[in-house]
Amino acid sequence: MSQAEEKKEEAKPAPAEPAATHEKAKWKHARPLTACRFDPAGKYVFTGAEDNTVQRWDLADGKMTSFAAHDSWVRAIGFSHDGAQVITGGYDGRLIWWETAAEKPEPIRKIEPAHNGWLRALAISPNGQPAYSQQILATCGNDKLIKLWDAADGKPLGELAGHESHVYNIAFHPTQPLLASCDLKGVVKQWDLNDKKFVKDFAGATALYKYDTTFRADIGGARSIAFSTDGKLLALGGITNVSNAFAGIGNPAVVAFEWETGQIAKTHAAKEAVNGTAWGVRHHPDGYWIGLSGGGGGGFLYFWKHDSVNEFFKLKLPDNGRDLDLHADQRQLAVAHYDTHVRLFAMQKKA
Repeated sequence: MSQAEEKKEEAKPAPAEPAATHEKAKWKHARPLTACRFDPAGKYVFTGAEDNTVQRWDLADGKMTSFAAHDSWVRAIGFSHDGAQVITGGYDGRLIWWETAAEKPEPIRKIEPAHNGWLRALAISPNGQPAYSQQILATCGNDKLIKLWDAADGKPLGELAGHESHVYNIAFHPTQPLLASCDLKGVVKQWDLNDKKFVKDFAGATALYKYDTTFRADIGGARSIAFSTDGKLLALGGITNVSNAFAGIGNPAVVAFEWETGQIAKTHAAKEAVNGTAWGVRHHPDGYWIGLSGGGGGGFLYFWKHDSVNEFFKLKLPDNGRDLDLHADQRQLAVAHYDTHVRLFAMQKKA
């Protein structure tokens, strides 16, 4: 190996090591957290909280800046492709644009209501993909609709109707102009964004749904959603084996579907049964899923290979996790916790 090649090899970042995952930092808010997302540049992590505010945490020093304009919890957070704007959606039905790095944040733009009832999730079309000619913002909510917007100016681009229950989550395919959605009853739909039309339902999605006859309550839906890096798999995180819908007693599960066929490829579960819900799921480009569980059994991070039902590594968390995100460097995780902390985890050995 030449000297230049040796220097290049030394400059390469160390690969992620799931089994070495450990907490590297934590910061405390006044109220339990509901959501978390890293900005595209990886400088900040944004969180939502039960006091209806959004927090921006500087990863360099933990400095917190508050964003206040919602009247309910914020579970939906996304960013413009250049990272200059952060977009938030709340259970108040509002959709709000902000300057990401503002010293004194004020809304740039508001759409209220963007949805009648809760706005549950949002997604931004992938950056740099020819299949997407513009930045599309998709939102979904309790009005059973998926709405499309121009992420640059908030202009409505259309609606996708067809779900018969509250729409819980949505995700853009990484390379094709297609969208996936999942509702309360576990129904997964595929949509064509060019023609803005329904394509097909996925098979067996109701693994993440149950009707509790005792409490006469529905429980289910995709509490988390993610595509594999190559777009061949779609993963939905939620709850299964429910025995009490009122108390949320069941087991966390991540159901991975083959995107082309809509068939279940694998249902990933904890080796040791734990009470909880898979509130977060992310795909690592090295070829495994990262899942977050939170509930009566406590909080856990799980790591699943594509072909295995059970995890190859798990990490017990200090408290229930409510959302998960993967940093752009693919070696850091953020978890929003019920105990009011946002925690950062490094998937590498301690220095």
